[in-house]
Amino acid sequence: MLLAHISDLHLDGTERATERAARTVAYLNSLSRRPDAVLVTGDIADHGAPAEYAEAAELLARLDAPFFTCPGNHDNRTAYRTALLGEAGEASKAGESGEAGEAGGGPADDSAPAINRLHHAGGYALLLCDSTIPGKDEGLFDDETLEWLARTLDELGDTPALPAFHHPPTVIHHPYLDSINLTNAERLAEVLAGRTNVPAVLTGHAHTPTATTFAGRPLLVAPGVVSTLRLPWESGETLTDQVAPPGVAFHVLGEGGGPITTHFRVVP
Repeated sequence: MLLAHISDLHLDGTERATERAARTVAYLNSLSRRPDAVLVTGDIADHGAPAEYAEAAELLARLDAPFFTCPGNHDNRTAYRTALLGEAGEASKAGESGEAGEAGGGPADDSAPAINRLHHAGGYALLLCDSTIPGKDEGLFDDETLEWLARTLDELGDTPALPAFHHPPTVIHHPYLDSINLTNAERLAEVLAGRTNVPAVLTGHAHTPTATTFAGRPLLVAPGVVSTLRLPWESGETLTDQVAPPGVAFHVLGEGGGPITTHFRVVP
């Protein structure tokens, strides 16, 4: 299985954000092998505005591969549902799973339930989870999401499964980022404990390609499309590097949940 993984498009109506996202889509379409799926782990819109999601839907629809998304802290659940899922208001309940070909996430608000979806690609189950807290930058797996994840993993049996969400559940070693990551990672670790059908966990949010471990599994964080985080030991006056090119992670997995190999690439 070949899974292309991008994150943090932060579409905001500016020419810069649009160009970087469009360039990333064109790069993925230029590959000699079509990915089994393209995963987008949140912060699709920058302000959660309907126009930003309309642009996201148009850009992602250009992909030659199926794409699946989850929301990030900049996303709004209601606008996300309307533009990317084709759903209105709260018609979709937390914990609902589906097989829709294209999924999306939208800016979080106080009224809409969490967006959790199950998809299948290349012999793997992709569990797109909502780790957002409406109105806050840090992340949380609420009770319904944790219950949905545990129940779905059990129902999948031996099918290898990849949970994917926005907020990394472990330290990234950047003071600002570590202050807004997943706040209840220990509860997620409890869900994953003993479930042998999870070869890795995938996230976004960091704007920097990262490989570490969580709950005894690889934790793989996609680079950002809109910008790249400056690490504490790098020079620069701003939090992010706006000039560095967009990035993509390619996850390669064998049949039946074998070891995962990840390649990080910058977009030409």
